[in-house]
Amino acid sequence: MSVTPDLEPVGHPGVVETVAAQSLAERLGVRPGDELLSVNGEALRDVIEVHFYASEPEVQLRVRRSGRTLELSGERRYREALGLTFEEPIFDGIRRCDNRCEFCFVAQMPRGLRPSLYVRDDDYRLSFLSGSYVTLTNLSEGDWERIEEQHLSPLYVSVHATDENVRRRFLGNPDAPGVMEQLRRLAAMDVTVHTQIVVRPGLNDGVHLERSIADLAELHPSVRSVSVVPLGLTRYHRFDCRVPTDEEMEDVVERVEERQGELRDRLGATFVYLSDEWYLRLGRPVPDAAAYDGLDLTENGVGLVRRFVDERAERLMGFIAEFEDPVVVTATLFAPTLRRVLEGTSAEVVSLVNRFFGESITVAGLLTAEDVIERLEGLAGSGAVVLPPAMFGGPAGQSLDGVWPVDIEEALGRSVVARLP
Repeated sequence: MSVTPDLEPVGHPGVVETVAAQSLAERLGVRPGDELLSVNGEALRDVIEVHFYASEPEVQLRVRRSGRTLELSGERRYREALGLTFEEPIFDGIRRCDNRCEFCFVAQMPRGLRPSLYVRDDDYRLSFLSGSYVTLTNLSEGDWERIEEQHLSPLYVSVHATDENVRRRFLGNPDAPGVMEQLRRLAAMDVTVHTQIVVRPGLNDGVHLERSIADLAELHPSVRSVSVVPLGLTRYHRFDCRVPTDEEMEDVVERVEERQGELRDRLGATFVYLSDEWYLRLGRPVPDAAAYDGLDLTENGVGLVRRFVDERAERLMGFIAEFEDPVVVTATLFAPTLRRVLEGTSAEVVSLVNRFFGESITVAGLLTAEDVIERLEGLAGSGAVVLPPAMFGGPAGQSLDGVWPVDIEEALGRSVVARLP
């Protein structure tokens, strides 16, 4: 290790959060709290570049510690992991969205929630790292070159419509580039893409939806999937948007299912997948696991119920049996499924209407502590309250409205469980 006190930092430092035991970074002397300035002489913008540049047999790290700049170097042993995690995966600031979608969920947030919920991100790096969907409307030529050089695959792209005019209206961005041209460029780079279409009634449904599916299928297998998702609106939305009616949902399901049959014959895969909400709202059974072709699209609400029923229902029943007369809380969309699973147990399933965001928001991950407390205060019985873990995805396990499970426990005067097997 060498010390160079006068050396200026390079690029954008990443703050080290943890150093894995028996890793290359530990052997080189990296410590939590160090600022990683460069790897093998290359400036850094994010955690992707850390691992890309550290893939060589010899690794040189430049870190800043207590005002000193240190050079740490060594040879990587066979299959030795670098072993670093960072406080944030993006070092140079998250790329913001330049679209103005009228249904943007960030724009539908009430005031007073934690600041991170108001960030309108549209960063292709987060798409690669965590599967978030991006529009590709803010890429520079340098971004395209980097995607190819570092082979950032798979990416997750919000298409919404392949017709350029419809998509521009959908995004509120008259300058949005043609997405089909972009997808062809990604295909030429051998980048796999998962796409989504959020259906806005009267704009990109009907024949436009059919055209979008057909256009995207022409790019299979580079375009690996299309997730079709209904529009979601909170009670704070300000524009002329609405959620689909049951009749409009039936129309979407029928069109998609017809395309699925054709595509299975032609592509050997279902290719286009409906999110669970279409089935649950219409009272239809969700497809069998085979219909999802082994893909994990659950972050987009696709196949989540099927996975729960097949892989977790039995464990949940055993877990619930550990409690005496528990109250199991979920949102309105999933409540009928959960009641069927827990039938015959002592559990009471409480279907919680979302007053905070509005009754059209029906998923458990958007429930708030405020609604839980208001609904359960004074509820008869003393059994434990089992809450969906998806409620507590905030910093250090807070709910969307900034409350910890222990605070709910105190407010209700009964035990609260916010974990499931």
